Amino acid sequence: MTVESLKRHYGSVRACDDMTWVAPAGGITAVLGPNGAGKTTAIECAVGLQRPDGGTVRVLGTDPWLSSAEHRARVGVMLQSGGLPNGTKPLRLLAHLASLYAVPADISPLASRLGIDAFSGTTVRRLSGGQKQRLALAAALIGRPEVLFLDEPTAGLDPHGRLDVYDLLREVAADGTTVVVTTHSFEEAQALATHLVVISAGRAVATGSPAEVVGDRTLESVYFDLTRKERA
Repeated sequence: MTVESLKRHYGSVRACDDMTWVAPAGGITAVLGPNGAGKTTAIECAVGLQRPDGGTVRVLGTDPWLSSAEHRARVGVMLQSGGLPNGTKPLRLLAHLASLYAVPADISPLASRLGIDAFSGTTVRRLSGGQKQRLALAAALIGRPEVLFLDEPTAGLDPHGRLDVYDLLREVAADGTTVVVTTHSFEEAQALATHLVVISAGRAVATGSPAEVVGDRTLESVYFDLTRKERA
């Protein structure tokens, strides 16, 4: 997955301002940046929900804005909010989603792994924030995607829930899926990333393996130096 000179503007606001970075195949790329840095806008361009004002995005070699239904079926998406129908129950939703794919994931072990069984009888509107996060992640995984985009996937989860998600994402990546996770958590980036992208003010200000980005410093110190310069 590649982002090259991506531009996306909202009036005078430059959400993505000549942004360039790569998510290597089969790894976990953590896109780290403060609120308003352009992380979510970049992901929405990558999944075809927004049309860039300039530059290019390619996912599995294809422009997401012009992609076919077959291409979209190869991509899993979990956005920060929305996308879950309030009136249904979790297992019914997952069964419906599974029916849309030729070779979906097995619902039972996925639901068990994410603890969805514990609230399977509750409608979506009555779920807690953390429960909705678990269900949204399962929905993103049900199609066995080749590329998986997760926008702050552990927001609202307790510590045990975050660790469960980390373990699951490592297994998904080990099976060959390219995983892209946006976060503003140093802990999350350090726990997950095989590749790091630091974004500030609409631009990628550092990219590479964690060792290449951090060197002999801490991630926190590198991050604050980079983002302070961009925001000055």
